[in-house]
Parts: sequence; structure tokens; C-alpha cells
Amino acid sequence: MLACRIHAKEDLRIEPATMPDAGPGEVLLRLGAGGICGSDIHYYYEGRNGSFIVREPLIPGHEASATVAAIGAGVTRVKVGDKVAVSPSHACGRCDYCREGREHLCRNMRFLGSASLYPHVQGMFQEYFVMGERQCYPVAGDVTLGELAFAEPLAVALHGVNRGPALLGKSVLITGAGTIGCLTVLAARLAGARSITVSDVLDRPLAQARAVGADRVIRADGPPQGANCAPSGGVGAVTGADRDADALTAPQFDVCYEVSGSFAALKTCVAAAKRGGVIVQVGTLPHEPLPFVVNELMAKELDLRGAFRWGIEFDWAVDYLASKRVDVRPLLSGQFPLQDAVKAFAMAKDKTQSTKVQIIA
Repeated sequence: MLACRIHAKEDLRIEPATMPDAGPGEVLLRLGAGGICGSDIHYYYEGRNGSFIVREPLIPGHEASATVAAIGAGVTRVKVGDKVAVSPSHACGRCDYCREGREHLCRNMRFLGSASLYPHVQGMFQEYFVMGERQCYPVAGDVTLGELAFAEPLAVALHGVNRGPALLGKSVLITGAGTIGCLTVLAARLAGARSITVSDVLDRPLAQARAVGADRVIRADGPPQGANCAPSGGVGAVTGADRDADALTAPQFDVCYEVSGSFAALKTCVAAAKRGGVIVQVGTLPHEPLPFVVNELMAKELDLRGAFRWGIEFDWAVDYLASKRVDVRPLLSGQFPLQDAVKAFAMAKDKTQSTKVQIIA
């Protein structure tokens, strides 16, 4: 079997690996589809993701679906041939956070495809891998493995929305129209938001946000060519985009979700939130300290909340995908075989071409 390993910055190799066996309570899985996340891109192109540095060969990949190839003794949740969504989160179940029902904040978390620990926790960009039974979510019906691989990023979006207030009848701003931003559009719509506005600095992501249900899209960097909308035709066109960045400076939104990881976007949220509004920080901001004026938080009585990964929302995400309550197909830009992982990463990095790129076995 083959595995994709990042050895250092811009050093990704497809290498032979030992075929694993499923022990008691474990499941042997064959990769169905694995989405390339922003953290995977950072590991490849920078050799690090924030403060997490690649110190040994790392198999990336934490958002994946698979097919059950074999089961170990005592496994009852899945059977051979099942399609499954795979949870990359392995909490200890014993610490105070786990016992309080906040497993995603576990003190001893082992999260797949991460260099946060040493030895690193290897991910799922390999032909076969072994998971504990409880990390496998079987799904019947006609949902594809490509769609099912969206369970993890959809769970991130659902958790972000869940960290905010009740959205029924509320106006929402989402800064960033990448995969998580677009999935947050779907999550906010499920939660009953009255209106959803999305901002970004590129046309193609805004077109994707419109495709999944945003009511309004805004170019946050202002008019690049003095035009009112992008040229017609092509995947980058976005009809009816508001190119007046001043539209983001007037307080008009009940809830703002910052998902881009941009400090400028966070400042936009502070300016655009109504008095008494809520801002949820979903995106990962740069690691270095950032200047931040909190007087506006005080004067407008804004709540600033963090949203980290997800908890029970993974279960919800699998249910929404399996039942077709959400349609993630417009966000899938391409699939590449494992052997072409370098090409897949290059496409995933270019947000003018892609939203979500997946690797398949």
C-alpha cells in the first residue's frame, strides 16, 4: 500500500507503507475520499501549521470517508463493505473536559494528521488505515464517499454556528468564502437565519457562497476594476456582487462569523456587528500577537466567542449529509488519486481555481 508523507517544507512523497491489521475493537479502512484542509496546505508549503512544526514524516489528512475492509474482534458498529465517515478526533474520555461533555477540548486529544504532538499523530492520506470503532460512522443510501468526506468541515461550521446565539430571524455576516465559510452558510440557513451576507477578496469563493445560498456577497477589498460585478461566464464570475467595501463598515448584523483567519476580517466583524451583537471566531488567526482595540467591544457590548473544532456536531453533520438536508456537491472542485497528491495540493492552494479538493485511493 501507499501513503502520502510530508517530510519537510515542499517535500511531499508517495511512499510504500506497511499494511496495518485491525486489532480488537478496531476497524481496517480503505480510503474513500480525503479533503485537503488549510492546515494540510500549511504543513506542505511551510513545514508547519501555526506553532505545530513537522519534526518527522507526517501523513496529513483529517477529513475523510472510507470503506470498511475488515473488522477486529468485538466490533459491532460497522461491517465489511460499509461506507463510513471517519472522525479524526480521539479524546481520552477521562479528563475534566471530556467528563463535562466537551471532548473537543480534551487535555489529551490525539487529532489525526497533526504535528501538535511528538511523535506526530498520522492522518488518513494513505490507502489503508486503522481506526477505533467509535470513530467510524456508517452511512447507508446513495450519499457518495466524496460527499461523506465533508462531515468534518461541516461539523466545524455547525459548531461555529452552535457557539453563537439562536439565529432564527437574525442577520448574519460571514467573513471568508472558502470551504468553512460556504459550509457556515449552510449551517446558518439550517439554524433559521433571516439573511446571510458573505465577504471575501476573491470572486470565485463569493460565487461559491452564492451557489450554496448566501443572500448577498461583498468584495471586501473594494472595486478592483470599477465594475459592479465580475465578468460574465466562467467559474470565477459572481453575479450581483457588491464591490463597495464600505457596506461592511455600518453596524447592521446580529451575528458575525469570522472564518478566514484574517485580522482585518475580525476588525470588519467588530465594525459590522450591531450593538449587543455576537462575533464568533472560527478561523485560525496568525500565531504572533495582534494589536486589538477592545473599546468597541466594550462600547457596543459585543460578545466575542471562540469556536474550536467540534463536538456532537460531527454526528449532526453525518446525519445532514446522509439525509440530503445539505448539498455540498457545488463545493467539490476536484478529486485526485493518491499518487497525484502534489498536483492535488497545488490545486487546493489556488483559491481562484478551487474550493475543496480531495484525494482518493
